[in-house]
Order: sequence, then C-alpha cells, then structure tokens
Amino acid sequence: MLSAIEWDNLLAMLPMYSVGHSNHSWEDFLHLLQRHRITAVVDVRSSPVSKYQHFMQKNIKRELHASGIAYVFLGKELGGRPNELKYFSGTKADYEKMAKSPEYSIGIDRLTTGARKYSIAMMCSEHNPFDCHRCLLVGRTLLEIGIDTQHILSTGELLSQGQAERDLMKMANAETLDMFASVDQKKADAYRARALKIAYDSSSDTGPEQ
Repeated sequence: MLSAIEWDNLLAMLPMYSVGHSNHSWEDFLHLLQRHRITAVVDVRSSPVSKYQHFMQKNIKRELHASGIAYVFLGKELGGRPNELKYFSGTKADYEKMAKSPEYSIGIDRLTTGARKYSIAMMCSEHNPFDCHRCLLVGRTLLEIGIDTQHILSTGELLSQGQAERDLMKMANAETLDMFASVDQKKADAYRARALKIAYDSSSDTGPEQ
C-alpha cells in the first residue's frame, strides 16, 4: 500500500490534459491530440452532441479508435450541466456543490486511475478553458489533489491549471477583494466569480454544456 508521500508523488507525475473541440476540422483536432501524445480522450460533455458532425459521440469515438486513441464518456459524472436541482444556486449550475456529489467523486477516481495507463485529454466544446467547467470545476479539483492539468489551446500551446488559477485571480482582482482573506479564500472567490459568468443557466439554457 502506498504511503501518503508516495501517493502524492504518483499523482504529481500523472499526465492530464484538457482540450476543447471548438470548430476545429477533424484533422486539426487530431493533430492537437497527436502533438501532445494523447492516448485517451475522456468526453466530459453532459450531452455528447455537436453541430459539427465529426464531434457527435458515435463519430468521434469511431475516428479516435481508428487513430489508436481510446474514448471514454464521463459526461454523467463530470459534465457541467447537472440534472438535479440541489446542484444549482438559483438557476445557475453550482460547481462547488457539484464537486461534492458522489457521482463526481467517482468520475475523478476514474480519471486518476485511467491516467496511470493513458495520457488523457478531457474534452468539452469550448476552446477557451476559462469558459469551461473542465477548468473551473474538474481542473480545480485535480490541482487540489496534486495534478496540474495542462489545457491544450487552439494554437497547440499549453496553459497549466496553476497558471489559469493565477490568471483567474487577476481577472477577479482577487488581491483587492478582501485584504484579510486567506489565499485559499481568494482563489475560491475567483473561481466562483468566473463560474457565475459562464456556468449553465437553466432559465435561458445557456452555458458551456448545450
């Protein structure tokens, strides 16, 4: 059985990426995956559909397998659009509540277990990590347990979750929100402020999970 230190060291070494399919052609999307040597795509869309036919679940699954890349759907566990009212605050999906759900914990466990064998990229639709729950929800959780997700940008460059977190704090002016707040509280406030802007809204059917 691994000690706490051994487990922390193992987590720190696990590769984890995220990517948004956006409006990429299939060839360009595949190039992004291959550039970063991704061997498995974990689909974290609540509903694995798209106006781009090559990103419909049955099509992307087929094409990935043909390219030697595994596909797993975890939209039920790790999607950004909850089905139960208790995971909303008003009409907005509440990522902090969702992160405490049993299903979400199962999804995180499956991610970390899978990362011992595969180089995983979580996939959603938004190209910008700051507009997606894969950064504001899942990436945050993974960073808290020692896995610094690398977000693959449309250019192919990488943005680490750690850097994204620092950028979020700047975006929220977290350093000036409350001079007496702890660093952890400032981080939480920054995540919450961004989530309020982009999370799924049941009243208008808007947000990252369509």
